[in-house]
Amino acid sequence: MNVLIALLPAIGWGIQPLILRKIGGKPSNEIFGTGIGALIAGIVATALFSPHFVAANVFILSLLSGLFWVMGQTGQYHAFGLIGVSKTMPISTGFQLVGTSLIGVILFGEWPGNLNKIIGFLAILLLIIGVLLTSVSDSTQNRSETKRGIFVLAATSLGYWVYSALPKAVSASGLSIFLPQMLGVFIGAVLYACINNKRVFQEKKSWKAVIVGLIFGLSALAYIFSAQKNGVATAYIITQLNVVISTIGGIVILKESKSGQALKKTIFGLLLIVIGSVITVLI
Repeated sequence: MNVLIALLPAIGWGIQPLILRKIGGKPSNEIFGTGIGALIAGIVATALFSPHFVAANVFILSLLSGLFWVMGQTGQYHAFGLIGVSKTMPISTGFQLVGTSLIGVILFGEWPGNLNKIIGFLAILLLIIGVLLTSVSDSTQNRSETKRGIFVLAATSLGYWVYSALPKAVSASGLSIFLPQMLGVFIGAVLYACINNKRVFQEKKSWKAVIVGLIFGLSALAYIFSAQKNGVATAYIITQLNVVISTIGGIVILKESKSGQALKKTIFGLLLIVIGSVITVLI
């Protein structure tokens, strides 16, 4: 049962971009639906599990982390349109892991001792190599689009870093901060969507994307329970399967083309990203 709980976030976050691309729409439609679904998941989880209320400062920091998540997620959604899911997900995951690892070392004193730091930075090197391999393009035109996609992801990954870092700065359970985080996601998503598309409320694809927000929220909730049952390290490592699911799904289900050579480099790059992420957790 514990293994099943651990797999749920990986599966949910892995299929999330595949469903989103099948629905279609602009990034404003996608992030709007995601925000609505995330808030619904937060309200339902709070009603079911009745977590303790948090102090005002914890609530605000949790809300801010959700707002910053929207920054990272809109970057992903824009990149899907530029370079597809099978390229976006491993590149985005690599940026997230590198950033959150460095923040953990610098701000929270993780990887204590010189040996751990050496191993950690070697793991980051593996992540960077993995990202470079998955970004290999088949043509000059694709290379130009890849550069644009990488720039978008690099510029917006700060949102994911802050989203991951802020909860570490407070002393509260994952369930207690879940609703304010999802509320932050909702506020950020609706503000972004309304600013960029005044018709977002009227477009069907906005409301179809609610399912993606529900999947995100429920997967995040499952991760909280997995961390409680399996330990944070094990839970986090298993969630990294999401990038494998989404990347292979992009190629197989969404029919995103990859030549034989590019496909081999992508698979090897994925392997390096997963290995690097595992090392950063275990040291």
